[in-house]
Amino acid sequence: MGDSKQAKQNGITYADAGVDITAGNDLVDLIKPLAKSTRRKGADAALGGFGGLFDLKACGFKDPVLVAANDGVGTKLKIAIDTGLHKGIGIDLVAMSVNDLVVQGAEPLFFLDYYATGKLDVKAARDVIAGIATGCKQAGCALIGGETAEMPGLYHGTDYDLAGFAVGAVERKKILPAADVGPGDVILGLASSGPHSNGYSLIRKIVEMSGVAYAAPSPFSTGESLAEALLTPTRIYVKSLLKVLKTGKSVKALAHITGGGFTENIPRVLPKTTVAEINLTSVPYLPVFKWLAKIGGTPEAEMLRTFNCGIGMIVVVKAKDAKAVSAALKKAGEKVVTLGSIRQRKGKEAQVSYSGAL
Repeated sequence: MGDSKQAKQNGITYADAGVDITAGNDLVDLIKPLAKSTRRKGADAALGGFGGLFDLKACGFKDPVLVAANDGVGTKLKIAIDTGLHKGIGIDLVAMSVNDLVVQGAEPLFFLDYYATGKLDVKAARDVIAGIATGCKQAGCALIGGETAEMPGLYHGTDYDLAGFAVGAVERKKILPAADVGPGDVILGLASSGPHSNGYSLIRKIVEMSGVAYAAPSPFSTGESLAEALLTPTRIYVKSLLKVLKTGKSVKALAHITGGGFTENIPRVLPKTTVAEINLTSVPYLPVFKWLAKIGGTPEAEMLRTFNCGIGMIVVVKAKDAKAVSAALKKAGEKVVTLGSIRQRKGKEAQVSYSGAL
């Protein structure tokens, strides 16, 4: 009898170790309809298999090249966790990958997520994945799978982390940037919705300096708390850009303005022999950035290499096509500004040259 009691005491379960399989199964049941809502041509399989299936042939590509991207949302996640506002962060997760795909001319096809936590909060996880489904619908891609990992001891309590993985396709002859990007080309900018998902370690530091609570009214916008303002989801540019690309209009290059701002992202799509001249007075400098710069005493050069400052996507076009492309993007729902042009580089000068001020 004593031996039996001892055996029972030693019969530790996975739940005793902090992993709740039942909660994980409950979450899967909750997210199945969310994934189903993102179905598109090529993606018809249900969740639950060991891998997500996608039928590339069903999409009608003739000579496709696959393009893959993965990303997270950085420490913006910490604000969501600390405030319990989880619904928009999934949009950010999708945006950071699909915006990287479209800059190469690719149509996002499918997306998978990775959600890791110490203790699974089913409601919070469901809110996050609902945001992921919304982001997928905004991008026109299917949520075909994912992974939820409960890892007590590695993550504190219900803290969680996210990673996203997207795959797209582009016809071989339409891969961007084009080889003929060069002097005389015009640089257009598409407005951002805020800091998107970059610079949040600095943002959180400045908020701490400001003494403004996340639950307090936003000092730079109306009708929302500071947390709600800072958690504004990243704008997804996929559908508007694909619409313009499919018309055959002469878009030569696209650059997603993420961490590194203009300073580091624009040169990624320029030939080494060229310089992008940017007129900062044309940038729609959003109130959130003005507040951050003022409270943090952050120099303009630091703002430009940390944040998007109001422009989330760069579009390079032939000068003669700039007006038509701008009009098409506006019709597709984007706020478009002319930022500058490309010229020949002199020696080893920086590949982004600024005039004017934010």
